[in-house]
Amino acid sequence: MNKLKYALATTLMVAAPMAAAQQISIATGGTGGTYYPYGGGLAELINNNIDGTSAVAEVTGASVENMGLVWRGDSDIALALADTVYQAYNGTGDFEDRQLDNLRALASIYPNAVQLVTLADSDIESLSDLEGKTVSVGAPGSGTELNARALLEANGISYDDFEPRRLNFNETADAIRDGDIDAGFWSVGPPTSSILNLATTRDIRLIGLSDEEIDNAREVEPVFAAYELRAGLYEGMDEGVQTISIPNVLVVSSEMDEEMAYQVTKLLFEQTDELIAIHPAANDTTVDFSVDSTPIAFHPGALRYYEEVGAELADHQRP
Repeated sequence: MNKLKYALATTLMVAAPMAAAQQISIATGGTGGTYYPYGGGLAELINNNIDGTSAVAEVTGASVENMGLVWRGDSDIALALADTVYQAYNGTGDFEDRQLDNLRALASIYPNAVQLVTLADSDIESLSDLEGKTVSVGAPGSGTELNARALLEANGISYDDFEPRRLNFNETADAIRDGDIDAGFWSVGPPTSSILNLATTRDIRLIGLSDEEIDNAREVEPVFAAYELRAGLYEGMDEGVQTISIPNVLVVSSEMDEEMAYQVTKLLFEQTDELIAIHPAANDTTVDFSVDSTPIAFHPGALRYYEEVGAELADHQRP
């Protein structure tokens, strides 16, 4: 009888399926930007430190598309620009007819810098010189296009004044290199691989913004801030270049498990060195930067971590 019980128990143990790992999808951007390597580094952190969880970074059209992916539950975590996140959360701008009020933040992780690139021998010296040119404004549905359009329109320039091309980062770099376009916008954490690669094959120049142009942009988008691209950032860049920056936010659904949100937030700030080793943009992944920059409510799991470390939160950051 004991042998029969043992055999039955053994059979049941063999037949019982192993518990499936929880799958976490991280929506990033194109492979030529910062979102994809940063998201890949975060996936690796999760896989190595949160038992029973399998995370993977997914290539996407970036900020605007990513908000829809999280809202629909097609992605669990997404990277997006703060202005896009703010508009989606409040139902303004491109999201005027579809408020995505289930979005919550884990953290703001680093600033994106708007980088306007042309060839060194180009006659483009300022924003106004884009008139009559062929210019990449970023991939459709990307934060780059939102930022480029806001910057241009704030300074009296519309898409009617030049020929816009909606290209991703790698396509923009290739088109500048081949002479198919005159200039291109990036809104990404510097340095970014696609500009680095372009600078090794062609002499490039980054177009700076005046104080007035920055002030005009900030009137339209309060999340914009002045930012200097440091000298030596890209090959041949001998001087710093003044531009604007926008925080990047790590976004999840309000329905994410609170413990998972807490664990991911804790990993971000307590094992940041591993992310820095993958991309230097993570040098800005700090609690202070996050609470100073995040424009929407934090997820309760993230809030728990911020409260544990004594961070001072704004009213709008509490659900």
